[in-house]
Amino acid sequence: MKIQEIMTRETITVAPETQLKDVARLLVTNRISGVPVCAADGTVLGVVSEADILRKLEGVSPELSRPVAWLSRKLDGELEKISAGTAGEAMSSPARTAGPHDQVPEVARLMVDCRINRVPVVSDGRIVGIVSRADLVRAFIRSDEEIEHDIREGVLLREMLLEPGVVDVSVEQGRVVLSGTVQSQADADAIDRRVRRIPGVLALTNELRWRPTNSRRAPVHTAW
Repeated sequence: MKIQEIMTRETITVAPETQLKDVARLLVTNRISGVPVCAADGTVLGVVSEADILRKLEGVSPELSRPVAWLSRKLDGELEKISAGTAGEAMSSPARTAGPHDQVPEVARLMVDCRINRVPVVSDGRIVGIVSRADLVRAFIRSDEEIEHDIREGVLLREMLLEPGVVDVSVEQGRVVLSGTVQSQADADAIDRRVRRIPGVLALTNELRWRPTNSRRAPVHTAW
């Protein structure tokens, strides 16, 4: 599943000169945790999050009177955020972004690794949408019928160019079982990788076989 299928297209953005109080009001009113900061042409310059505003509210603590603490905060840009008055001054930049054709698992990994809740979706550098953790969670809660359709139509037919019926697919409570015979081990491995990346797949038992190049019997894949 691609990000363009689950992203929100009507995106709330702010300009670099937007006052930080107005940004805070926007986050509260719309119940969101962050907002992209964009130039007039839609280019994403950064993101202002609740954490960025909290740094402003924190102010300069007594510990910053110590030279080492002051230097550490200076190097990571936090002192500038504390004194910020606009979105452009408070934003985290460059922004972590995704493309509309990126796969859902890749963006989920980005959010977890970078500890972020929302990612602007850009095309040719300009914002076309935004995706949140909630969007990814909703994509994960899918019916067995939707998962089976993605496997049969998306993976087997369009990506692997296999005839219907070559691979048998069964899905129950997000647990997938594949069986049948394909041309090669490379095909079996490629199907395995693609199916595991489909949102909603909780487990995969891959019983695919392939046509052996010698007299030895082709092995069976283990369950995941």
